[in-house]
This record gives sequence, C-alpha cells and structure tokens, in this order.
Amino acid sequence: MTLELKKRIITSFFLLFLLVLIFFYTFVMIISVTVIAIITWIEFYALISKIFSKKNNTDKFYRFLYKVISLLYLSALIYLFLVTKSKYPELNIVLIYAILVSIATDIGGLVAGKVFKGKKLTKISPNKTISGAIGSFIFSLFLIPFFINYFAGYEILTLLIITLFISLVSQIGDVFISFIKRKAKVKDTSDILPGHGGFLDRIDGIIFAIPAGFLLFNYL
Repeated sequence: MTLELKKRIITSFFLLFLLVLIFFYTFVMIISVTVIAIITWIEFYALISKIFSKKNNTDKFYRFLYKVISLLYLSALIYLFLVTKSKYPELNIVLIYAILVSIATDIGGLVAGKVFKGKKLTKISPNKTISGAIGSFIFSLFLIPFFINYFAGYEILTLLIITLFISLVSQIGDVFISFIKRKAKVKDTSDILPGHGGFLDRIDGIIFAIPAGFLLFNYL
C-alpha cells in the first residue's frame, strides 16, 4: 500500500466520522458546515482567479460575478443545513441520504472505472469512463434497502428515480468542478486533505446533490 493511499484512507475515515458527528450534534454541524463552506469558497475563488487572471474589465467582471454567485450558493447551503436541523428535523434523513448517494456515486464510479475501464466519458475529466458512470448509478441504488423504511410514503419506482437523479446531479457537479480545475490548470483545489486534495475536490458532487435531493423529495 502506497503512502498516498494510506493518507487517502485515513482522511476518508476522518471525514466519515465527522459526518456522523454532524448528524448527531448540532454544534458540530454548525461549526463544521460553516468552516467547510468558507474553505470551499476560498478554493473555488482561487480557481476562478487563475482562470480570469488578467486585469482587464471583462476578467474583473467575471471574477466578481463568480464571487457573488458562489457566495450566495454556499450561503444558501449553510442556511439549508441549519434550518433543516433546527426547524425540520424530519428532513435530516433527506440531507444524509443525498450526501450518501453522492458518496456512493463517487465510490461506484471509482470501482467500476478501475475494474471495467473502457471508453472515456468526457474530455473534461479524462479519468471518468462510461463504465464508471454506470457503476455510479448502480452503487447509489444500493442505499435504497437501508432507507426504504424512512421513505415509506414514496413508491419504490419514485425512490429509484429520485436516487438516480441525485446521482446524476452529483456526477454533473463533479464534471463541472473538473472543468473549472482544467481551465485553471490545476489537479487539486488545495492540499488541505491528505490524499484527497481540497474540500472542493471531495464535496464537488455533494454541493449539487443536496439541493437536488431536497427539491425532489419535497415536490415528487
């Protein structure tokens, strides 16, 4: 086992442990979500600054535009976390489910991509394959049996569609951040998480999967 893989595994256990603490303890959630959101925004804005590095008015405008949009988006996610935990505790399970679907999507893509390989999915992210995308969908469905009792009000077909759509949104978010990194000519958004890169590298799909999960479970 390489040193890099060991770092990746240790960091993954830490992140999973943090997720459990966030679920059970409100003060951990508030602190963690706020800190992660700030770091994520800094990483994202650093990428945008590299893409629009010129001092002409056009680049300045785009930097400002991305800055405002990303701030508003992350602020909305923080609000979603806090309101859900304090006022709508029954929606906690939706929050956790969306996060776990995104994690399962990442794992499925990694495993299936490594095992089956095959044709590349997109030039934006050369490591992603069609087999990996299919594996992402399949792995996300493995969560349904564990949460079926929590979503008793939903038909199984509806739950399948919701899960697959959250997985799709997570994958699109992943590709979008990969596109931004490619434009900025960087491999990772930072090196704050040993073996993983930056927080944005790890939650690129999650920050899109969470609002998708809330919308789908509320309106389907």
